[in-house]
Amino acid sequence: MADNNSYDADDIQVLKGLEGVRKRPAMYIGDTGKKGLHHLIFEVLDNSVDEAMGGFANLIKVTLNTDNSVTIFDNGRGIPIDLHPEYKKPAVEVIMEHLHSGGKFDKKSYKISGGLHGVGLSVVNALAEWLEVEVCKDGSQYTQRFSKGLKASEPTIQKATIKESYTKITFYPDNSIFDFDGSQKIFNKAIISNRVRELAFLTPQARFEIIDKYKDEKEEYFFEGGIKEFISYLNKDKQPLHDDIIFISDSYEEEKDEIIYCDIAMQYNQGYQTNILTYANTINTIEGGVHLTGFKTALTRTFNSYIENFMEKKYKEHVLSGSDTREGLSAVVSVKLPDPQFESQTKIKLGNPEVRQVISQVVSDKLTQYLEENPDTAKKIVLKTINAKLAREAALKARQLIRRKSALDSARMPGKLADCSSNNPEESEIFIVEGPSAGGSAKQGRDRTYQAILPLRGKILNVEKARLDKILHNKEIQSIIKALGVGIQDLNHANGMNGDNENEADNGDTEETFDLSRLRYHKVIIMCDADIDGFHIETLLLTFFFRYMRPLIDEGNLYVAVPPLYKISYKKDKTYVYSDLEKERMIDSLKIKYKLKNTQSVKVQRYKGLGEMNPEELYITTMNRETRKLKRVTYEDFIENDLVFSKLMGKEVKARKKFIINHFDEVSTLDI
Repeated sequence: MADNNSYDADDIQVLKGLEGVRKRPAMYIGDTGKKGLHHLIFEVLDNSVDEAMGGFANLIKVTLNTDNSVTIFDNGRGIPIDLHPEYKKPAVEVIMEHLHSGGKFDKKSYKISGGLHGVGLSVVNALAEWLEVEVCKDGSQYTQRFSKGLKASEPTIQKATIKESYTKITFYPDNSIFDFDGSQKIFNKAIISNRVRELAFLTPQARFEIIDKYKDEKEEYFFEGGIKEFISYLNKDKQPLHDDIIFISDSYEEEKDEIIYCDIAMQYNQGYQTNILTYANTINTIEGGVHLTGFKTALTRTFNSYIENFMEKKYKEHVLSGSDTREGLSAVVSVKLPDPQFESQTKIKLGNPEVRQVISQVVSDKLTQYLEENPDTAKKIVLKTINAKLAREAALKARQLIRRKSALDSARMPGKLADCSSNNPEESEIFIVEGPSAGGSAKQGRDRTYQAILPLRGKILNVEKARLDKILHNKEIQSIIKALGVGIQDLNHANGMNGDNENEADNGDTEETFDLSRLRYHKVIIMCDADIDGFHIETLLLTFFFRYMRPLIDEGNLYVAVPPLYKISYKKDKTYVYSDLEKERMIDSLKIKYKLKNTQSVKVQRYKGLGEMNPEELYITTMNRETRKLKRVTYEDFIENDLVFSKLMGKEVKARKKFIINHFDEVSTLDI
């Protein structure tokens, strides 16, 4: 015991080179899951974009190779390959093997850059099973291989066959760091496409290509209109409130050669959701920061000022809050500055205090000018913000009414809820089931100890097409809110899509109503029919949870059940399968097993709805913890499967099949 309690100089370790990155990778890339895996690509890609922002590159390519490696190419100046004066070896080696090495610590090589910490390439190198760098520069072609942060070969230098310069980096992630099966495709093209597309909007001077060698496909992204085209893309399935896109562009010189550039594009639509995307040096600051706060503050101040100075007397009594001015707004806020301060290497939040004031002043001045020059558009927007204020006040009254009812009637749950006997939220789970028929089977087949059932009647309200006051009056949504016990959190109106806590007083009643610690079931499971109506209802439910109970997704409490599509029976064999392909394989397997001349005697039952299963079947296939298939819903699912909420404004049902079908990379049969 005494030895275990000792603590002296021998216990102090000093990690050399890139050992620290391999020891604590999440510190540099966020995590070692899917997000961190793709972050490796984006670290290399950001360097290529820096070349484009500096005017040195106009072509950037990302290639997904068939061996699961990735190649990133740009036709910029090329990484320096001459000898470093201090380390006496090629500069590219220094960059690959040493943290905090690079050309972005002063303003000589890059005025503006996203990769500013000097750790991007070295971190990718440290976390790669192997990495190859190829540089063409000054008439020479330089090639070298690295492995797990260390040099694996001496450089090969030969005369270049072309005059142009370029950098090409190919790497394969280290399987001992990241959890993946190398025999399957490990990178998700949709995630990469989303990032490359937004980079193309933000870097209109460069053409981007994604080459997928698995499918022999190529995507190209080039947007001369920049972030104005970005807004058109964001609003492509929405009905704009005004035709023109408001575009604000300005710069502010803080010190000599230190200029802050800000570009903002915005357009209101007739919906109720807010979508504000913020960027600093093309880095997507998903948690916002000072530029978002400055934008929000200026927006509220400007519209209140316009009402006071230009609107008719009957409107002057209205004082808008921040959420009122953002309802139905799609906006892109992009700043470029010499020395951005991010919270971490993952760069999710901007912290430069001077940027807030710059953005706030620019938006106030330019937006005021636009509103004065376009009075018709200004009035449309202002009337929408006033209606949003009135709806917010109505929602507040509805919410207070729900609170009073809950306080007086706290012992009673929704009448349709079949609760479980356990009072331990950690072991309890609730199935939100489509329709009374499936609800009846689920109630009979469940394990009453820890499984609760909440059947819904038909399709819930489409929250994309309704304001909060109407949502709170919907009986099905009320049942969900009361059963879960956490309240609701209107992240959209409080913070925009990549929120930030602004100092201004907002609606004052959003955050305090949501308390995840009150969650009565730690697994909330959506269980819908495996048909087109089931997909529709599931999409509506997912949208509601994303908009108003987002922490359930972020904390991993929300799941989707995957019921089987078919039961295949022959003699005593009963097998449940989850796709048409599996059905054909199973029938062929039975034909071989029993030496059948034909398969007419094999019985195939298609489950069009959960209600067609008897309670025992439903429990075995979809509810039993040992045999069921559950998909944990994550934010990435919405991106990867293109669950674009704006599609809920129209005929979204057909596009939703993909979301459910792609829940599992590999779906296996269930033999009973």
